[in-house]
Amino acid sequence: MTPPRTDRGRLLLLLALATAVTFFTATVPLLRDWFDLRVYYGAVDSWVHHGGRIYDYRVPGTTYGFTYPPFAAVAMLPMALLPLSAAIAGSVLLNATATAVVAWVLSGRPLWRFGWYGCALAVCALALFEPLRDTFSFGQVNLLLLALVLTDAWLLATGRSRWAGWGIGLAAAVKLTPALFIGLLLLAGRRRAAAVATAVAGGATALAVWVAPDASRFYWTQAMWDTTRVGRLDYVSNQSLQGILARLGETDRAVWVVAVVLALGVWAVRARAAAAAGDWTAAFALTGLTACLISPITWVHHLVWLLPAFAVLVRAGHARVAGALYAVLCTSVVWLWFDDASGVDGFLGSNTYTWITLGLLLWLPTGQPRAARPFLARRAKATTPAPSADAPTIIPARVQSGPRSGTDAAATGTAVTGAAVTGAAAGPGRGLPRRASSEPTAATRPAAPNPQSSSSRASSYTAKPPPA
Repeated sequence: MTPPRTDRGRLLLLLALATAVTFFTATVPLLRDWFDLRVYYGAVDSWVHHGGRIYDYRVPGTTYGFTYPPFAAVAMLPMALLPLSAAIAGSVLLNATATAVVAWVLSGRPLWRFGWYGCALAVCALALFEPLRDTFSFGQVNLLLLALVLTDAWLLATGRSRWAGWGIGLAAAVKLTPALFIGLLLLAGRRRAAAVATAVAGGATALAVWVAPDASRFYWTQAMWDTTRVGRLDYVSNQSLQGILARLGETDRAVWVVAVVLALGVWAVRARAAAAAGDWTAAFALTGLTACLISPITWVHHLVWLLPAFAVLVRAGHARVAGALYAVLCTSVVWLWFDDASGVDGFLGSNTYTWITLGLLLWLPTGQPRAARPFLARRAKATTPAPSADAPTIIPARVQSGPRSGTDAAATGTAVTGAAVTGAAAGPGRGLPRRASSEPTAATRPAAPNPQSSSSRASSYTAKPPPA
């Protein structure tokens, strides 16, 4: 199919794509009604306005409550000043801004350089990506955390490492998973950045202890260790290694620990090599993939951490592979096994997104910056060869008012030859030599039967609601 070459044709194509995307997102996956944002909003509202405790709150009719570290609740305190509708609008705006930051960092240039047509196509493609659209419609925070972490990747890649670590530290204080990026900094020998990230995360956690000491004590001693507060491990949306084992009926935690250790071993080898090659995008992509695999629970909307891996594939010349994998992650295919994930088809199909994540961890191309330099050097050498003293001397034609002596001609030839050897050239109207090296190249508070308790039993647990 030949892409349209006129603005009118492009506009018509974009209108058709926008219509198809709108229809798809409104009917196939359905919206999540900002469920997670309602959890955040209800917990903060109960805490600030009704004297409740952060980890006591439950969304009415469910067993779901606040599961993040206390600093996340502290960071969300401004929501207590807003109605729920304004909090939803703010969430959409923040996630849109975070998406723009992620796209800018991964594309490596300002978005407007792609033009209105390129930006519009990117918006349509991103709107189809299930983890991203679920992040918006759940009101989740993962895009914000990804933007913070990738900001540090950009700082490291552009030689501004003295400022690196802040984004990772803040992200790790809001949610535990991004703490793995501190390990990446240590693997890469960036001790200063790792120290900054650790200090920021520690300072933010200490602030939460000061603001909410009881909630902090409960979280770090009880809630953090109780995975039943987050969700059922075998729920089909859990696309982690633990999710695979749970759907197989494997409950021995030793098996999960072995799988985690193996994944971390592969990550350590590959991420360290990528960082040593200066390929920070690949190093951060591998770390995001690993974090999704080793986390006990990785909901589908957490897989926005796969976006850097797709950027690496495209950059490495594997656009078709990236497009195929991206398309699978747009289909909501895992939900076909929502009721029954048994059998071979259930084992393969219900874990589709985990297989993609694992495959990317094993085979994602790395080391692109180092590999690109010789190619660029060869191109520069082929297109702009350096002047050679062996090159024939060419004397430019000029109007002569009279006969020239042999001495004058010889002097002129010597001067031109010297210019060819040194690479000097007279600029127009300047008469100055130029060196060759310089050429351009819901606010309700239900009663809590067990105050700030994590004793919700698996037998009474209600699974996270499927797409409505």
